Amino acid sequence: MGMHPVQVIAVTGGKGGVGKTNVSVNLSLALADLGRRVMLMDADLGLANVDVLLGLTAKRTLADVIDGECDLRDVVLQGPGGIRIVPAASGTQSMVQLTPMQHAGLIQAFSDISENLDVLIVDTAAGIGDSVVSFVRAAQEVLVVVCDEPTSITDAYALIKLLNRDHGMNRFRVLANMAHSPQEGRNLFAKLTKVTDRFLDVALQYVGAVPYDESVRKAVQKQRAVYEAFPRSKCALAFKAIAQKVDAWPLPANPRGHLEFFVERLVHQPTADTAV
Repeated sequence: MGMHPVQVIAVTGGKGGVGKTNVSVNLSLALADLGRRVMLMDADLGLANVDVLLGLTAKRTLADVIDGECDLRDVVLQGPGGIRIVPAASGTQSMVQLTPMQHAGLIQAFSDISENLDVLIVDTAAGIGDSVVSFVRAAQEVLVVVCDEPTSITDAYALIKLLNRDHGMNRFRVLANMAHSPQEGRNLFAKLTKVTDRFLDVALQYVGAVPYDESVRKAVQKQRAVYEAFPRSKCALAFKAIAQKVDAWPLPANPRGHLEFFVERLVHQPTADTAV
């Protein structure tokens, strides 16, 4: 009881423009299709982008829960395919400066929902700011999205380096997005491992490639997820295959696997330990 393990996956990319919100939304839907109970936390400026992708409007955000103005249940939006969406506020950086009361409230909020949840996907903001780092550090699995843009590998490397050197993280999963061929995806991964192997002590695992697909743009125009709007598109089929891989990732058997632990790590920064 209260100890139901939840897989927490942070989706990140270093910079904007790699399509991580698209990855977060469609991976959530593909996992829900496998029968998993999925929640998507939009940690990027209060739903600004999940909202555009899915045509949802957030009336309240995680900030209201932290301030004790409402329950997490009041904030959760129903997305397509049975996924639930939690809009985080633009001030998520302030997670670190919570009062003990707010902190307790946040833990409570998440333990209330952890019983009927299997996967929590956190769509982080772009860049390598404090809020991104706090969400990624707290997750069990980090999915770094890269694409064939000149800066994408550099940005992904900068993020991995920061998480490795300052926060001791050494396992990362890599997904190539908008790939023009399976080979392009593998080449991007090879480019990234070439620099990480040389300068860092980290293990990267390649999850696969999501192909470049015109249906994505069409789906965005309809304010729908491509997985749901064009289920037979190349892109949707790729998400289906990737979700099966993700679903097979091991769950930590120790308390690290519990949602409360995710929240604990979210609010307790190693550097901020003195500021009690």
